[in-house]
Amino acid sequence: MADIEKALKPSRDTWFKRAMRLFDRPTVDEAVWEELEELLISADVGFSTTEKLLEQVRQRVKEEKLSQGSEVRDALQQQMVSMLTIEAPVPSVPPSSPEIILAVGVNGSGKTTSIAKLAYKAKKEGKRVLLVAADTFRAAAIDQLKQLGGEVGVDVVGHQPGADAGAVVFDALEAARSRQAQQVIIDTAGRLHTKFNLMEELKKIKRVAAKADAAAPHQVILVLDANTGQNGLTQAKHFTEAVGVTGIFLAKLDGSAKGGIVLAICDQLQVPIQFIGVGDGLEDMAPFDAEAFVRALCV
Repeated sequence: MADIEKALKPSRDTWFKRAMRLFDRPTVDEAVWEELEELLISADVGFSTTEKLLEQVRQRVKEEKLSQGSEVRDALQQQMVSMLTIEAPVPSVPPSSPEIILAVGVNGSGKTTSIAKLAYKAKKEGKRVLLVAADTFRAAAIDQLKQLGGEVGVDVVGHQPGADAGAVVFDALEAARSRQAQQVIIDTAGRLHTKFNLMEELKKIKRVAAKADAAAPHQVILVLDANTGQNGLTQAKHFTEAVGVTGIFLAKLDGSAKGGIVLAICDQLQVPIQFIGVGDGLEDMAPFDAEAFVRALCV
């Protein structure tokens, strides 16, 4: 878990270490709760999630008659773990079909790099992976995915810039069957020209995937840039409403001091965080583990 500890260092050193030290005082009085509230909000936990978390902890303090600062600190950390623990749905993939993953997120979130990390992980597990360049509105996105596919050593299906994204996905799923791919990861647009609606485009891609397999896409992974904080939460709500996000890949966590956004995401959206990006390399990702995350954040 060294990578997670390193990635969370900015958040830990800026906010959470100070928050945990509040409980070194002889008594946990109202001043402690007020300072704790300010620190959590500053760490991008957000006002409503902070209120809910502290209300839960204060209830435990009252019911369990906790008086020692260390006991209250432990209760806080346990409640954080509980808030972050959301079971990811298990994809139902027919034996004869590849698992189809739709990757969504705004431009600049680290989506294409995160897709490459997912492909690298799947390939290491022995799976045959196919990447799909369905962000046809940006030539750079197609080129970047092809380059990363080459680095990972997996095939990439793409058309010319400006092509219909639905047609690209249709062709890719045909190719996946003929090549016996076990996993298909579809890159999508993060911003469209004004005459196109991003969410409608994503819904169309979902419909195309469903024609190949009624249960597809089996996963919809939203890539969020940890640095966007509460703005990222607003993005996540839009994507979740439009295409039913099943899990989140939180990218660029190593460059953010606002790690508290993780608590807000889980509380507000009730969507599990599945992976976190902890660096630039293909191996720089980790499955999200609530206990390990809180431990690394609060040491």
